[in-house]
Amino acid sequence: MKLIRTRNLFCAAAVMTACTFCTAGFTSYAMSPDQGRDGGVLTAEDSVLTDEMAQTLSQSAVQIAAENRTQREEELKAQAEAARQAEEARKAAEEAERQAREADQRLLAALIFCEAGNQPYEGQVAVGAVVMNRVNSGAYPGSIREVIYQSGQFGPAMTGWLDQVLANGSYTQTALQAAADALAGSDPVEGCLSFGNGNYGIRIGDHYFH
Repeated sequence: MKLIRTRNLFCAAAVMTACTFCTAGFTSYAMSPDQGRDGGVLTAEDSVLTDEMAQTLSQSAVQIAAENRTQREEELKAQAEAARQAEEARKAAEEAERQAREADQRLLAALIFCEAGNQPYEGQVAVGAVVMNRVNSGAYPGSIREVIYQSGQFGPAMTGWLDQVLANGSYTQTALQAAADALAGSDPVEGCLSFGNGNYGIRIGDHYFH
């Protein structure tokens, strides 16, 4: 019995010694510094290089983010500028179109005043309608100005009276409204291309439309 007890005590001591050694070994490994570039212990120089690399990567990331932000801001500015220019171009086109319509209305009103200023309102609209029917016919020039100033067609245009009335704005508001109605498509003479003091066609006031 004494021999068995002694053996047990020896085994216990051996186990305790082994555990102590393992614990010391693991503790020593856990507490040891990381390996360096050559597989050995990480030196102070390695630590400095690692810090420098981390700092460089961080600076590069910040720089790239700043460059991306700047590029995006420039793209947004370019888009805004393009939109602004497009809007200005649209407004300029609308303004030019509006001015052209007003110029056509004034010219047509001057012609109506010269040709039918003493006629009933329907007759004034009819004169404007003749001009518009010619513009749309394909057999005459394709614009109001060209139709009115076409050689040998309208007496006031040939004598210069039309230009005088137009320059002075001496046409009446009635003639201006008749021109607006004709431009809008009003046609009391149903497509007629001519008028005069003859004796055939659609009569409105002193004029016959045919």
